[in-house]
Amino acid sequence: MDKMQPISQALYSLLFLGCMGAGFPLYVQGQNVDELPPDSIYNIGYARGSLKNISGSVEQITEKQMNRELITNPLEAIQGRVPGLTILKSNNGMAALESVRLRGTTSLTSGNDPLIIVDGVLGDLTMLTSVYPTDIESFTILKDASETAQYGSRGASGVINIVTKKGRAGKTRVNYNGSFGVSHAYRRLDMLSGAEYRKLAAERGWSILDKGYDTDFQKAIEQTGLQQNHNIAFYGGGEASNYRVSLGFQNREGVIQNEGMKLFTANMNMSQKMLDGLIDCELGLFGSMKRDRTLFDLQKTFYSAAAFNPTFPDFPDPETGSWDQITTASQITNPLAWMDVDNREETSYFSSHARLTFNLLKDLKMVLFGSYTYSTTENAQFLPTTVWANGQAYRGNRKSEALLGNLMLTYQKQLGAHFLDVLALGEVEKNRFHGFYTTTTNFSSNELGYHSLQGGALRPWEGTGSYYEEPHLVSFLGRVNYTYDDRYVLTVNLRTDASSKFGRNHKWGVFPSVSAAWNITREKFMRRFHLIDNLKLRLGYGLAGNQGGIDSYTTMALVRPNGVTPVGNSPLVTYESLKNVNPDLKWEVKSTFNAGVDMGFYGNRLLLSVNYYLSKTRDMLYMYDVSVPPFAYNKLLANLGSMRNSGTELSIGITPLRTKDMELNINANVTFQRNKLLSLSGMYEGEYISAAQYTALAGLNGAGLHGGYNNIVYQIVGQPLGVFYLPHCEGLVSDGNGGYTYKIADLNGGGVNLEEGEDRYVAGQATPKTLLGSNISFRYKRFDVSLQINGAFGHKIYNGTALSYMNMNSLPDYNVLAEAPARNIHDLTATDYWLESGNYVNFDYLTVGWNVPIKKQRFLHGARLALTINNLGTISGYSGLTPLINSTLVDNTFGVDDKRTYPLSRTYMISLGLNF
Repeated sequence: MDKMQPISQALYSLLFLGCMGAGFPLYVQGQNVDELPPDSIYNIGYARGSLKNISGSVEQITEKQMNRELITNPLEAIQGRVPGLTILKSNNGMAALESVRLRGTTSLTSGNDPLIIVDGVLGDLTMLTSVYPTDIESFTILKDASETAQYGSRGASGVINIVTKKGRAGKTRVNYNGSFGVSHAYRRLDMLSGAEYRKLAAERGWSILDKGYDTDFQKAIEQTGLQQNHNIAFYGGGEASNYRVSLGFQNREGVIQNEGMKLFTANMNMSQKMLDGLIDCELGLFGSMKRDRTLFDLQKTFYSAAAFNPTFPDFPDPETGSWDQITTASQITNPLAWMDVDNREETSYFSSHARLTFNLLKDLKMVLFGSYTYSTTENAQFLPTTVWANGQAYRGNRKSEALLGNLMLTYQKQLGAHFLDVLALGEVEKNRFHGFYTTTTNFSSNELGYHSLQGGALRPWEGTGSYYEEPHLVSFLGRVNYTYDDRYVLTVNLRTDASSKFGRNHKWGVFPSVSAAWNITREKFMRRFHLIDNLKLRLGYGLAGNQGGIDSYTTMALVRPNGVTPVGNSPLVTYESLKNVNPDLKWEVKSTFNAGVDMGFYGNRLLLSVNYYLSKTRDMLYMYDVSVPPFAYNKLLANLGSMRNSGTELSIGITPLRTKDMELNINANVTFQRNKLLSLSGMYEGEYISAAQYTALAGLNGAGLHGGYNNIVYQIVGQPLGVFYLPHCEGLVSDGNGGYTYKIADLNGGGVNLEEGEDRYVAGQATPKTLLGSNISFRYKRFDVSLQINGAFGHKIYNGTALSYMNMNSLPDYNVLAEAPARNIHDLTATDYWLESGNYVNFDYLTVGWNVPIKKQRFLHGARLALTINNLGTISGYSGLTPLINSTLVDNTFGVDDKRTYPLSRTYMISLGLNF
């Protein structure tokens, strides 16, 4: 039997980067660890270096380690494989991501998503849909400030660096990857059926509008979603040049009618050596066109589907063609009428970049890099008169452009046991954002929809608008990496940024960082410990700035139109003050300390990595309420707050079985994270300003019946960001009419008062304290099986859906849950009665693959078949549809389940890969 060891990329990523949760490595035969290339090069920011010289918290995931199937967005390829990384996907299963968090939320002004880099092009989450997942070669994740400081303000929330595949020497090769699948809903709310609704009405003597049918409107708005994905790539080249070109297409239908996505992508990478190797030229292009059809209002749609009278038919009136409505139920509309709403979005994205590397001397290089990115998004909506009084049409367009250029000098020198890597960089970035929108109402016909805005008789005053922004950023970076004898590593970064967004007194920010590592296994005294194959200690500290979440003109005094006043015979637009001037507005700064250890035992069949981090955000940007006077406007953006985040990340990889024909790999990562809002007050120009003691972040709002005091999740200084601040329910008590209400505890002893600061208490937090990611893979000859399991623990979910649908006062106009009559609750007061544990373990997907044996042929060199099933099941005590609701902050639902949850769906996908 041949001895087997991991190839360099997988081994180094597992051992030195603490990426054991990233999946199983690829093994090759007859190669010893000591024979692996010591200069395996990875992108670790602007620098490209050997992993043995890394001293910060960096994780690398190669193609062999990525999730392979059922990927709509590139980041899904690493979901559950990176400790501390939380990816919130869109509920409808399309390509867009709701949010991404790397080591939690650290700012109150948004800007919490990590910086996305594709082949050197800087961008955000929207750029990801332009990259087809199978075009990606590797991900590099920079976590702590000792490495993210390279990107200054852009890297405050972490960095995810994506490298796409390039061409290589040899004759032209062709790869095809395709898949076909179906999605269907398998779980929905259990509401009263038509028969149960009639029976209950008869028992209680209610007069109802009975149409004689038994319709499940949740099911009526669903469909079986068909999916297909295709990608074809051509690559080849010679010693001096190479190329790779790929085309991709995704077509996905949602499990709700009228939801779908079509995505076209293209990618091209070319390289050329010129002037006998003096100049290396790289050129890259990637782009996409995406067409989306989505629901106009999730809450109204799903609330109507659940609560609509189940005795109504699931087809329109044969004579009028209109949908039957319930005039006494003003909160809902026939859910099938909502399917007539046309809500579309079309996005075109294009990015180009070029890199010229001048090999001036053996150890000295000069690199010129430039990129240009352009995107445009057009929205179109039409709400017919069947769901919106007199109809409404909307058209909008937004465009963005980004131009970036940098000049970099690198010097790398090996002198005996000493290795020195020096980098100096200057960079300029210019952005432009502009757009417009318009709305018209009062349509006499639904025929032309948003294609004829002039068909609407009214143009609401606030229904038309436009905007324009042009922010700039100038940066300089110096970086020194020193390694002695492959044992001791020291890295120092100094980044300075100047942003046009800040006040004239504080445009420049300085962000230094330092990190060190000790490769202990290189010491002579470690030779006696034969079971230890790797032991490396890492320490790092650094600062990073943040300008995300604020617009380009925040520090300026602005005015805005506020109405039309007749002056003589002509209307005149009047203006009002919009912002206070703050020339002292400055960078929000996050400091991070990181300590880590990477270990390998028993021939690297047991791999461990532990990281501890502690970060503090100071001079936090926040919008405060201020008095008028002395201020000209009642809002002021200022740097007064602070927040702390800490956590421990543990990764483990075990290979208990490894033979020529069989291999078993178990990889898991666990993240323990904590957050605390430290302060939101201070002095500004002699005035003491402070945020409210209790600031509501989320509650029971929008469509539906509510009972007052609906705020659920709060921002409170001294607590984690986003806590449930609720009255305590001691149980159910009789209302004297045979029903029950919630008995609210008098916590202050002065009588029940539901106001903030009175009979309420902190009942838990919305964000998980612990995250779990794991992957189990088994290979037998040409067959392989992979199971992905993720989980979250230590947080709560407020089941506002149950609060609404358990309320018997809703009947007979609104339907209720099938179990509601037995409980007979007549109350809508929001208490902790419906606050539930959000803990879960989710079986994300199961993939069974077969590498088809290919006899020697002229054209076909390899083939693979795979079957994947996602959403296998969830272990949870949560009584709602699913605990996998949005629990990220500062955006979206904040852990409140309030009638917006999609029915649970499952996808079956068969995939085919061919190599020619």
